[in-house]
Amino acid sequence: MGIIDFLINFVVTFGAAAVVILIVSRLNLGLSVKGFVSALIAALVISLVASVIYWLLVSVLGITIGGGLLGAIVSLIIAAVVLLISGGLLPGLTVNGFSGAIVAAIGIGVVTWVFNWVLGLFGM
Repeated sequence: MGIIDFLINFVVTFGAAAVVILIVSRLNLGLSVKGFVSALIAALVISLVASVIYWLLVSVLGITIGGGLLGAIVSLIIAAVVLLISGGLLPGLTVNGFSGAIVAAIGIGVVTWVFNWVLGLFGM
């Protein structure tokens, strides 16, 4: 993969993440974002915070997240914590407490799944 392909993939991925955050915001699922630029910045910050948290858990503490129901619950809690931290860092992103972060994390997961499913229908 060349640098141009990487950059295009990067831009499309963050654009899609921003659209997902906007959709979840408009559905009032525990978070709100002011606009598309705020959603783009939120997507970047959420990605960075999640990377740091997963790095700390796996590399520093040696904690691995297993599969199954327990792994899904742990991943959901981590996603909620990531949203709470990101909401505290960004003025354009508001997260409505821990329960709002849980609902938003579920919403982001479902909207992302639907988004990927629709793109898969068109061979993208």
